[in-house]
Amino acid sequence: MTENTWARMVSNDPDHSRRYAERWRNLAAEGVDLDGEARLIDAVASRGARILDAGCGTGRVGGYLARAGHRVTGVDLDEYLIEVAREDHPEADWHVADLETLDAAALAELGEQEPFDLVFSAGNVFGFLSPGSRDDVLRHLFSLLRDGGRAVIGFGAGRGYAFGDFVDDAGRAGFQLQSRFSTWQLDPWSEESDFLVAVLAR
Repeated sequence: MTENTWARMVSNDPDHSRRYAERWRNLAAEGVDLDGEARLIDAVASRGARILDAGCGTGRVGGYLARAGHRVTGVDLDEYLIEVAREDHPEADWHVADLETLDAAALAELGEQEPFDLVFSAGNVFGFLSPGSRDDVLRHLFSLLRDGGRAVIGFGAGRGYAFGDFVDDAGRAGFQLQSRFSTWQLDPWSEESDFLVAVLAR
């Protein structure tokens, strides 16, 4: 299996994660609006929903949702980014875990046994997955949702994962495609769009 792109970047440049976290903290300090993804997820989720932030990074999206009253669990393979999430957003639960191997048993070992109402993945996480893991990741996310739950997944073009292939993979995992947009602000999607936000239902 090809190595996860993020893991390879960190292996080649151990300071990569620190610079990444610093960039987002600086943007927040400058007053840049960083909450577009979180506003959409908040609108899709019922009040007090149990939410999995799959590939949470520094926790900026999940942290917003936790402060809005949701029960948020975030996972990421990058230990440094999880440290930042715990420091900056203590309202949520953050765990070091690899999305490529995250199934119900792995979550149970972290003390997370209840199914989720909603799973989301922002920040181009799906573009970092190793190609051989994509089917497994989607099947695992499907299995972690309650019946009637939804997944919201967004990533950009040009990252080695064609949008059509993603939709096909999601269908094989059991998901139904409810909606797709070209931005987190719900701009219409077309075949020429360079970004996909997919709303998938179990």
